Amino acid sequence: MLWNLLILSLPTSNATARMRAWRALKACGAAVARDGVYLLPEGDAQQAALDSVAQDVRAEGGSAHVLRAEAASGDDFQPLFDRSAEFGDMLAAIAPLQAGALPPDALRQAAKLRKGFDTLVAIDFFPGEAQRQVAQALQDLEARIEAQRSPGEPLPVERAIPRLDLAGFQGRRWATRQRPWVDRLACAWLIRRFIDPAAQFLWLANPADCPADALGYDFDGARFTHVGGRVSFETLLASFGLDADAALARLGLLVHGLDAGGVQLPESPGVERVLAGMRGAIADDDQLLALANGVFEGLYLAFRAGQDSP
Repeated sequence: MLWNLLILSLPTSNATARMRAWRALKACGAAVARDGVYLLPEGDAQQAALDSVAQDVRAEGGSAHVLRAEAASGDDFQPLFDRSAEFGDMLAAIAPLQAGALPPDALRQAAKLRKGFDTLVAIDFFPGEAQRQVAQALQDLEARIEAQRSPGEPLPVERAIPRLDLAGFQGRRWATRQRPWVDRLACAWLIRRFIDPAAQFLWLANPADCPADALGYDFDGARFTHVGGRVSFETLLASFGLDADAALARLGLLVHGLDAGGVQLPESPGVERVLAGMRGAIADDDQLLALANGVFEGLYLAFRAGQDSP
């Protein structure tokens, strides 16, 4: 196996430069082969990281050389990169959040843990069971927090999405869970804007109480819900052939990111904050929808204008 080596020497009096070099080497995941000799697996990014440290060392009056070398037969440097202890510390930090009542700042703690996990994964060059164990624990924690924030959030189903004719969905009652959040609000805007302009909405305290003549969405067993990797908004787009509209497709990406995680658009943090503020201040779901409609309409028009720009 090929390795990138950094051999460096700094003046003993320059403590600031030593600390800066140490922090940079730690951040890129370099292992210490011996005093003044650091290792990273072969790779352009790893070599660039060592080159950057070397340049800084030379600028501070030290000496530094970056080399590529092949390990001699029998030499195994992989144990130097074992991250089990660091993943163990992360697992210990997750454990108090896995049982009992979640603290008020659980979402913030989980976001911090996710950021730390992603940073550690980036330098875990030889991943093993420790990384997989923490990944599962963190995923379970995030699901638990989401279940508390959005009780009744539907589980994805695996099925084909048939193309539907708008004519059969006019003047209907549409039902979803009360206290709507991003996906449910965006669905309601989409329904009235593009599917059923005369739609009436029911906000259900319990999805089991959905009337037989109502079209349910965004709950388990609903006519329109999470299908495969799609959130309910994206399912509606696909069901009525609206996903060919590039602006609606982009809005679908935004809704997906805020509802289920994943890719976040530049607009996402601001939209989330505005909708959260509205939801916290407005107790009536019809009034909340009326105001949220303006947010989604503005986003759609802005995305469409962006598509039309030269």
